[in-house]
Amino acid sequence: MLLGTWNLENLYRPGGPYGPKDEAAYEAKLAALAAVITELDPALLGVQEVGDPEALKDLAGMLDDDWHVALSEHADSRGIRVGFLSRTPLTVVADTTAFPAELHPVQADDSGLTVTRAGRGLLAVEAGDGPLRVAVCHLKSKLLSYPDGRFQPRDEGERARYGAYALYRRAAEATALRALADELLAGDGQGRDVAILGDLNDEVRAATTQILLGPPGSEIGTPGYDRADRGDATRLWDVAPLIPPGQRWSRVNSGRRELIDHVLLSHRLIHRATAAGTGLPGEGPPGLPSVGPDPAERRGEPGSDHAPVWVRIGG
Repeated sequence: MLLGTWNLENLYRPGGPYGPKDEAAYEAKLAALAAVITELDPALLGVQEVGDPEALKDLAGMLDDDWHVALSEHADSRGIRVGFLSRTPLTVVADTTAFPAELHPVQADDSGLTVTRAGRGLLAVEAGDGPLRVAVCHLKSKLLSYPDGRFQPRDEGERARYGAYALYRRAAEATALRALADELLAGDGQGRDVAILGDLNDEVRAATTQILLGPPGSEIGTPGYDRADRGDATRLWDVAPLIPPGQRWSRVNSGRRELIDHVLLSHRLIHRATAAGTGLPGEGPPGLPSVGPDPAERRGEPGSDHAPVWVRIGG
């Protein structure tokens, strides 16, 4: 079984302000995405940046056999949301934006605006008889936007402040996602198959990513990895160390390779993981364009500016 996550980059039908300008560009994007998914052949794929629910259905219709679709009802201001493509039926068990009750609102801009919920839904599903419980997310971006629709700051002070606001929000969203993971694990990571997939918008060692892991210890590659302990009940493992070093990125930001898309597994699943990677299995490093601070620059381009991240689970 292969589980994966992929940011589809502005999956909209043509004609709107964010999607392709015409039908030809739309068809080219769908064809490029479908070719990758067909080759990847996942049992379950978490997806991000679905701007139009009908567009994901169009994509599913281009794949072989019958695919099942689940989408969050919580979109951001551009209409983008998370979802799943699955070869088997899915049952939605959670679709939330709520921060934990103990977490205070976080500042979002210079005016003092605060936010009390995640900007995009955190969607969790069950699949199979096991069952497999999986959540998908798209946390607050590191690509900064400023008042009046600007993507460039007036000065370095503004850049620093808005970088801090984005970090506050991403940390709060990671905390909300960890709370959802706790519900899915239910204190039984040794017995439950649980995965967290998504675009975390930060790298493996980032504080926001580390929030999701739970109790420290037993990391992949350490002496404690094969030793059971009480933390295994609630711990999650990022599969990043299983990805070959020469492929360990999922996006290129201003020429810098980053692994910002992640798959995290419960104790029961990580010890059945046989391989992990980015892009397509067996094809080496992902070939990705370098993107800058303005997301509109790639409007209408085929494919995605992210590579899929995947893990293969044995029986």
